[in-house]
Amino acid sequence: MGYMEIDKNSLDDILAKHKLSKEDYEHIIKILGREPNLVELGIFSAMWSEHCSYKSSKCYLKGFPTEAPWVIQGPGENAGVIDIGDGMAAVFKMESHNHPSFIEPYQGAATGVGGILRDVFTMGARPVANLNAIRFANVKGNDENAKLHRHLLSGVVAGIAGYGNCIGVPTIGGETAFEESYKGNILVNAFSLGIAPQNEIFYAKAEGVGNPVIYVGSKTGRDGLGGAVMSSDSFKEGDEDQRPTVQVGDPFTEKLLMEACLELFKTDYIVGIQDMGAAGLTSSSFEMASKSGSGLKMYLDKVPMREEGMNPYELMLSESQERMLICAKKGYEEKIIEIFKKWDLDAEVIGEVTNTGKVELFWYGEKVADIPVGPITDEAPELCRPVRKPEYLKNVEDIEIPKINVQEAFEKLIAQSEVVDKAWIYEQYDSMVQTNTVDTKRVDGAVLRIKENGKFIGMSTDCNARFCYINPRLGAAAAVMEAGRNVAVKKITPKAITDCLNYGNPENPEIMWQFKEGCEGIKEACAALKTPVVSGNVSLYNENEGEGIYPTPEIAMVGVGDDYRSSELKKEGNSIYILGESKSEFGGSLYLKVFAGKVGGEHPEVDFEKELKLWEVLKSDLIQSAKDISTGGVAIAAYKWACISDKGLEINMKVNDDIDIFAESLSRALVEVYPEDEKEFEKLCKEKGIYFEKVGKIGGDKIKINSVEIDLKKAKDIYFNTFPKIMKNEIV
Repeated sequence: MGYMEIDKNSLDDILAKHKLSKEDYEHIIKILGREPNLVELGIFSAMWSEHCSYKSSKCYLKGFPTEAPWVIQGPGENAGVIDIGDGMAAVFKMESHNHPSFIEPYQGAATGVGGILRDVFTMGARPVANLNAIRFANVKGNDENAKLHRHLLSGVVAGIAGYGNCIGVPTIGGETAFEESYKGNILVNAFSLGIAPQNEIFYAKAEGVGNPVIYVGSKTGRDGLGGAVMSSDSFKEGDEDQRPTVQVGDPFTEKLLMEACLELFKTDYIVGIQDMGAAGLTSSSFEMASKSGSGLKMYLDKVPMREEGMNPYELMLSESQERMLICAKKGYEEKIIEIFKKWDLDAEVIGEVTNTGKVELFWYGEKVADIPVGPITDEAPELCRPVRKPEYLKNVEDIEIPKINVQEAFEKLIAQSEVVDKAWIYEQYDSMVQTNTVDTKRVDGAVLRIKENGKFIGMSTDCNARFCYINPRLGAAAAVMEAGRNVAVKKITPKAITDCLNYGNPENPEIMWQFKEGCEGIKEACAALKTPVVSGNVSLYNENEGEGIYPTPEIAMVGVGDDYRSSELKKEGNSIYILGESKSEFGGSLYLKVFAGKVGGEHPEVDFEKELKLWEVLKSDLIQSAKDISTGGVAIAAYKWACISDKGLEINMKVNDDIDIFAESLSRALVEVYPEDEKEFEKLCKEKGIYFEKVGKIGGDKIKINSVEIDLKKAKDIYFNTFPKIMKNEIV
């Protein structure tokens, strides 16, 4: 097998380019029983990359709670699946597209959306909702960094909007945050959820000797070459030139591919189907064979190509978008090809299933790769990398809480980029296409009506990265709690999560310690809150010039309910209660960041039992509307609630210190109750064992919280009009 032999004199350079160690190379020789050629080396490199093999994270991910009576499919497939009643299922997952989006914001974000949509419709589900969680450095001001991040934010939002809007899937919620730790490495995490009958879920498998393997979708080009490997490395000076490793998406082709696949799923022509995501044809073929313990023969010269002179190495590692691999039932090839041709898509038989346990690749009759499936998937390096508690944590709690005049503090905090309304972002997204979106106020979770069974699905993406910086374990647990709370305030029961674990360089023991602790926090929270992990993604090497991002384990929670409540305040004269205890807890708070100029302090108390009691009370019909209390404390929660509702309110809460209205204790919510329901509501809170305090009422033309007040009209102007001015650089 002389094809694409490796030049021994350049071996060190070749291994470095493929992010493989000398030990990896020796392991490959042992598996093959000979030296690999370049095609085989490229395949091993992709399959053993951080992105595909989870080699640095695998040992810490073990033990995630993944089962519950309502879980149909946990981690290990294209997406997770839960039961939503009446024979219907929700299929969902979140993934990162951080590195590509920093290099090429529009295409990076667009193809992130395209990839996550394919993960969902590959399972047989029609995507019905997208969310995204995006993080940048400061975008306010005239400095070069602020200009760069306004450009990155504009490109990312346009990419998400361009792709989602064209394909006709509504983007109904998400999260945007700003921290300087993201200045050299932004985060773009994309979530998608689809609906399917439970008995029509499809899985990624290739079995049945002689069954054909069919390539469908777009033609393969050279875009995205080495994308999975690129995402397994850190940014350095000059990496802006990595544009060829960023894929280019075409949402119109994706729309055709989705419709063709959904039509195909109504037939019984196929055995399995797999999206060609990271590492393209390589990961899709090996994963399908691995799941069935079978082998594959593939004839690469039959792959539809859109560029001249492509070779087997490029075909196996290209990450061109909008492509799928299908294992069909023998004899149905023509019928399948007919469906895809009808939708104007390429479809070619490029191989067949064997019983050899190997993937054998041919190029115009010559065998160019011969790799056993079991070892490449089962023997991927598992690096239980060393961990060490970070040095910075020794002093992180040593921070003095500045005492600022509360009125001044309030007026500064309500204008923060993190707090104000992001209509500038979400109005670029079509949130109403498919006409299932029922809560459009963009506060806390998002809600979707399921026409097939009359149920409602609540979903939210959350992570307070400041909490995760000061205490990676409790911060990750708090992210699960907040994501659940944002669903629970909508009167919907949280059921399961998908996650996107964004961390720095795993070769740094301090980063691996953050990662290990974050995983432990998620395990503890998901077990206690009965919200198992059904899918997810790990994104490492998020750093630039050696500076890592804050640990950011983004959590997307999905819940199911028979009913829902909208966000806004309902009626003047109604009473306001705080549920949950308010303490002087400022660790990781917005108040400290703004007024002490740094992130530090002691993490707020984490109590899963209190969180569950809160979720239980939030199900009550006695509550007319509810607002989660999180960033900025009661003051900021009340401010947002009044602005989106166009109603004044007055709150007088018990505090130890005036500034406690900005404290960020967990497991709290503001709720609205009819005066005539107060006694019954208070009785319910006592029965459930939850702390409650009646603090005020709705009405008037002002927002008043203890000694702080602002005219509602002025508050709304700040809330709704600040962010567009920041993006136009009208506020410095």
